[in-house]
Amino acid sequence: MAFDIIINGAPHPVRASFAVHDPATGAVVGHAPNADLADLNRAVAAAKAAFPGWSQTPDADRQQACRAIARALGDHAEELAQILTREQGKPLNGLGSRWEMGGAQAWAAATAELQLAPRVIQDDASGRVVLHRKPLGVVGSITPWNFPVMIAVWHILPALRSGNTVVIKPSPLTPLATLRLVQLMNDLLPPGVVNIVTGDDRAVNQGAAMAAHPDIRKIVFTGSCATGQKVMQAAAPTMKRLTLEMGGNDAGIVLPDADPAAIAEGLFWGAFINNGQTCAAMKRLYVHDSTHDAVCDALVAFACQIPVGPGLDESSILGPVQNRMQFDKLSRLVEAAAAGGRVLLGGAPGEGLFFPPTIIAGLGNGDSLVDQEQFGPALPVIRYHDIDEAIAAANDSPNGLGGSIWTSDPKAARALALRLECGSVWINAHGAIRPDVPFGGVKQSGLGVEFGEEGLAEYTDLQAVFG
Repeated sequence: MAFDIIINGAPHPVRASFAVHDPATGAVVGHAPNADLADLNRAVAAAKAAFPGWSQTPDADRQQACRAIARALGDHAEELAQILTREQGKPLNGLGSRWEMGGAQAWAAATAELQLAPRVIQDDASGRVVLHRKPLGVVGSITPWNFPVMIAVWHILPALRSGNTVVIKPSPLTPLATLRLVQLMNDLLPPGVVNIVTGDDRAVNQGAAMAAHPDIRKIVFTGSCATGQKVMQAAAPTMKRLTLEMGGNDAGIVLPDADPAAIAEGLFWGAFINNGQTCAAMKRLYVHDSTHDAVCDALVAFACQIPVGPGLDESSILGPVQNRMQFDKLSRLVEAAAAGGRVLLGGAPGEGLFFPPTIIAGLGNGDSLVDQEQFGPALPVIRYHDIDEAIAAANDSPNGLGGSIWTSDPKAARALALRLECGSVWINAHGAIRPDVPFGGVKQSGLGVEFGEEGLAEYTDLQAVFG
């Protein structure tokens, strides 16, 4: 499997490439172009040249193009899922690559229907004021390795829908499916509207160069807090618009009236979706003393039923950790937690990059597995005695992406939800994002929102016309 970068609607060969590996086997599954700064500059120039024409394209025509992209995602879903599993490691089945492709298509279709109509503030005998949303220009997209296709769609489709052009730079760990995705988009779009560059980030850090590039008006970034902070610093001299969706250390709180058997499946997938490699996964679980042991037992019983194996095996539901650096970080956190807590399930690394679902009780705030984002298949369960204590512990974090409350009384939970310091709160679920509901973090989990009209507006400048 090998692809070219795409600049101005055409394949653009580069001199060097780098290998992409299957996390399940370590085998090379393909090669991606190792573009340099000159290639990035060409991509930005192509996007800048395409912007006047695309931004002036009738809104209905841009909408039709976005609809066509959604259809293409459906037509090529299995092809993209196969590439995705090989490079990312997630299984084809379960909440894996086929599920991701379904989500990507649904998001593209929903984004195509969004509108940002002019808003009339005043229109009477004394005057007229109308607010208009205008596209920014070139949008730079920097995507992570955990959901390569879906997050690319989250970044690119609202940019296109609002009249911007795009240069996307995927993670060097998972560039192949995104390269193919952009190929498909370029069959449907004018040249230069969507461009892609890839690189291994060793000799050239393209993400940093994009953040500093004077001809890129906005950066949309999904990834770690540390990298997001660097993007923000690099973007400051050019006063770029930013949407930063960064790390989370989401807390779930189980109230004493919750039925352990009824919530076990939801708790498991809230924590272990994509093998825990999800920004808005539940990373720590606070359970009331009266039901703590019963919740742990139900959660372990459900987790034991989940098959773990290579992603191409149709029977696998969870796969490997995507890369060695993340695997090693997870292993260190689990080892430290096991020394001070009680391992209920898993706890020891498997072969290669496989790590079994791990549940550890007996921990609290101050333990590294609780305080740090593990971004892997390990969940600490923390005992609490009263709800004020649980709310305080959940909020005791520099992150604030999502949170959840589990109970048989949703009405009472809605009041508690307002006390959590995070961008989204779910009741009896976790991480259930929607394309029509804004999503973003507070505190150090991000800046701005994605999805819905509010997310679309972040790809625009606001202009007031008086008279």
